[in-house]
Amino acid sequence: MAKPAPAEEDAGALRRRLRRSLAAVAAGGAAADVYDEAASALEALREAELGTGRKGGGGGREGRRPAAAEGEGEKEKEAVPVPTQFLCPISARIMSDPVIVASGQTYDRQSIEEWFSAGNQLCPQTQQALLDTTLIPNHLVRSMILQWCTENRFNLPPVEIQEENNVTNSDQKAFDEIFKKITSSPKSTEMRQAIKDLRLITKQNSDFRAVLGERPDSISRMIFARSTPGLQNDPQVLEDMVTIILNFSLHDSNKKVIGDDREAIPFLIWALKSGDMGSRGNSAAAIFTLSALDSNKGKIGELGAMGPLVDLLDDGNIIAKKDAASAIFNLCLLHENKSRATKNRIVDVAMRAIDDQLLVDGSLAILALLSSNHEVVEMITEFDGTACMLRAIRESECSRSKENAVVVLFAICMYNRMKLKEVEADEKINSSLTLLAQSGTSRARRKAVGILEKMKRNMHNRHSSC
Repeated sequence: MAKPAPAEEDAGALRRRLRRSLAAVAAGGAAADVYDEAASALEALREAELGTGRKGGGGGREGRRPAAAEGEGEKEKEAVPVPTQFLCPISARIMSDPVIVASGQTYDRQSIEEWFSAGNQLCPQTQQALLDTTLIPNHLVRSMILQWCTENRFNLPPVEIQEENNVTNSDQKAFDEIFKKITSSPKSTEMRQAIKDLRLITKQNSDFRAVLGERPDSISRMIFARSTPGLQNDPQVLEDMVTIILNFSLHDSNKKVIGDDREAIPFLIWALKSGDMGSRGNSAAAIFTLSALDSNKGKIGELGAMGPLVDLLDDGNIIAKKDAASAIFNLCLLHENKSRATKNRIVDVAMRAIDDQLLVDGSLAILALLSSNHEVVEMITEFDGTACMLRAIRESECSRSKENAVVVLFAICMYNRMKLKEVEADEKINSSLTLLAQSGTSRARRKAVGILEKMKRNMHNRHSSC
């Protein structure tokens, strides 16, 4: 029998107990009591974190709204189900600091760091061996989580500060030695190798990235070094330099340093336009990471990144397309960049990506973000957007994509009464909105109900006029 969790055991201890049990299960050959122990720890953690067990039939994972306001007494507000994609696969809690591991899976930073610290080298979900344990902030998912939390008045735990600029003397010395070769060596072959070395060390050593804060002019000096004969037209050197900027940008305190460098963002945009696919994709990834800062969003948009990003979304490989879509979404969180995206054909490209079943989720997220603009909605409608959104609601397996599709469809119906008839005809056959109004995310339910009510009023008005 599984031993019950001690009454005084806190959530942290429960998570550690759960991880030990899951690690034993993943290793294979676990006895039955290990599975019981894992189930007991998970149930206790649910009770500790959410204040709700299986009593009362609440089988799904739930989060809580903030405590009741004054004047409402002790009455607890209704629990709000957290979308599954916002929950960490390890802790089953909403992610406050989502990060991506080498397998491409997303976890909450604290949970995956504890997983690695316990000696685990496999991805918890895919069981893929992770030779590189670098964690990349998933700013797109965090932006979506913050948006959901705001809409549902959900208190997201604050992000713990993970990074400190504790630069060691050895890191500074190593950086200076490599950088001296990049900027002062008389031999292009030696410069080329030093650039490769800097790319490698900034990828493998996350602490080393903090050196940039001590050497803030390094990016522009490196870019200037590329003008050396023998390096200027070398596509590998360009990709290496772009990737060095990307690696440095993963350190949060470097985002402002790079954004304030007069050469860095223009260089990334130039590479986005002129480089090979590797350089273009990594430039988009760097722009996405830098755009986590609002001040950088404005600079990146003003300097002309939107057009090349939309081009990459249109003609890039699948990895580059994802980086471009993430960057475009992040940039469009700043109002001024929405019009820049629209002028650079984002509606055309996103609609074609959805039709071709390429990057459907990212494209729908971008269109939903832009759908508050009447001009954008008209453009979506011209691309047969009504049928496209209805199909996404019916066929998508992602609840967030269904939500984004119905957000766009709601905007279409508000602006175009003729399209409301098309939706009404589809609803009689498929009942897509009725189903979504019952089982979608809270935002999707609101939009679906809004369309259904508008359809009902329309039908009533038609009958009244007969």
